Amino acid sequence: MPTTRAVGTLPLVPAAAFVLVWSSGYISGPYGVEHVAPFTLLALRFAVAAVLALVLARALRGPLRIDRSTLGRVALTGVVMNAVQFGAMYLAFDAGLGATLASLLHALTPVLTAVLAAMFLRESLSRRQVIGLVIGVTGVLIVLGPDVQAAGGPVAIGLGVFSAITLSLGTLGQRWIGHGPDPIWSAAIQFTVSAPPLAVLALTLEGTQAVSDPLRGGIAVAFLAIVNSIVGLLLLGALVRRGGAGAGSSLFFLSPPVTAVLAWIVLGETLGPLELIGLLVAVVGVALGTRGAAPRLVA
Repeated sequence: MPTTRAVGTLPLVPAAAFVLVWSSGYISGPYGVEHVAPFTLLALRFAVAAVLALVLARALRGPLRIDRSTLGRVALTGVVMNAVQFGAMYLAFDAGLGATLASLLHALTPVLTAVLAAMFLRESLSRRQVIGLVIGVTGVLIVLGPDVQAAGGPVAIGLGVFSAITLSLGTLGQRWIGHGPDPIWSAAIQFTVSAPPLAVLALTLEGTQAVSDPLRGGIAVAFLAIVNSIVGLLLLGALVRRGGAGAGSSLFFLSPPVTAVLAWIVLGETLGPLELIGLLVAVVGVALGTRGAAPRLVA
């Protein structure tokens, strides 16, 4: 007899895989910019991801069925969430921003999105969400500590904060789009429209000598396009079908500690005692701010 699961629960294996894939993006990004200039890396990533997503969408969903107005909204949101948001974060990586701090900044975005929605869309904002954001920001400040240069300097931190804000704005843009478009086709469109502006920036600002190590750079591009973009998209789709639209964001609080472990293993990043305390405080803040929407994990 088949077992039933309550609505709002998340299957454990896909949820764990999604957190691991999402967290790995904060490792492959810094690794990639060591061998390929940021805009070139992203242009290649989204070009490859666009081809894969278009093939996948056509095979799994059939022809694209979307009106022109919705198509424009999907495309504009994609430029913000992919070209602008990732562009800022990869410039931050190139300037020295650490993987764990980047993950912490992005982990705050579900709560920041709720605050922005209250400001601009007049949605209700609970006291718990406000407290969660305050605690989360406090944790980030503890991780930063007094030595801003050790975290990459003001430019890297500013770009990271800007990336988190644009990620929140892009999330609001997804609400603007609505639930009509197929998510795989939407992703394919957003990858496609993001590659050209990034390619123009790459050729204009980075030139033809942007790749310092073709082998390692190619590995980074392949991992970013296939694992972080395509596999992450499919895992998120599985979670959304089970736990609802907020399923992915409800797991954001797990990303910083997983990223910290991966960054230690792959990139050699270490955290001191005060930074570990800050990480814990930030994770508690994000978990508190998203608790009401967090589906339950089931095996």
